[in-house]
Amino acid sequence: DSSVIAYSQAGSSFQSFVIPERLEHFGNDEEGQLRRQAISMAINRDEIVKGVLLGQGVPAFGPFKPGSWAYHPTLKPVAQNVAAARALLAEAGFRDTGGDGVLTKDGRPLAFTILTNQGNEQRILTATVIQSQLRAVGIDVRIRTVEWAAFIREFVNKGRFDAVILGWTITQDPDIFQVWHSSQAHDGGLNFTHYKNPELDRLLEEARSTPDQAVRTRLYARVQEILADDQPYCFLFVPYALPVVQRRFMGIKPALAGIMYNFDKWWVPKALQRYEVVE
Repeated sequence: DSSVIAYSQAGSSFQSFVIPERLEHFGNDEEGQLRRQAISMAINRDEIVKGVLLGQGVPAFGPFKPGSWAYHPTLKPVAQNVAAARALLAEAGFRDTGGDGVLTKDGRPLAFTILTNQGNEQRILTATVIQSQLRAVGIDVRIRTVEWAAFIREFVNKGRFDAVILGWTITQDPDIFQVWHSSQAHDGGLNFTHYKNPELDRLLEEARSTPDQAVRTRLYARVQEILADDQPYCFLFVPYALPVVQRRFMGIKPALAGIMYNFDKWWVPKALQRYEVVE
């Protein structure tokens, strides 16, 4: 429709694939970290963006909005490397002993179920793609969907899942203390993976206690580096926000905050005005 303009920009949310540290083989230790890295390397984020979002998004490597002041200047999303993923899992002692393509260790298969919410086709399709990609490295993945309220109340909040796909809103101020600080790793807390890293705790505490943006930028850069190494979340993508506006509106200036931040300054040329306010 030539009468409208669609604005394409990174949205204010990210989607992630989460395996909690309590899941067998993925504890809070060096071996668990290596296995998380292996899973992250097995996933092709570009393929997910192309197939699930139809290209309307960007791969993610952390919890901050692309282009914002807190966004790391040099980190990149984890690139798919199936050979390296297989090598890490082999180093951890996983073997295809049954000849069925599924890796095992100590007689137990490397298998888990991805949980997500019913009705969210984007997440269900993402889970399906991940299922296929992880199968290629020997991981047996199943998918389960549940109604939204139960998904949060009975499963996410109580930690009753093997793995989960969900999203977080990216706030204007990038204080992520409640999601990542170890003090929030309790029943009902937002750190429902029970991820704990003393250095990260210290950085988050410092970053929320100073108004100096330059200092916060440095602290959050290190936060993103730690999350990239530890992989407590497998960050997947940031979908685009695609607001559509009639062309007759002037004064729209797209920014990282979106287009609505200066809504009070939009205007319509008199010749294109369709309505008028009658006092």
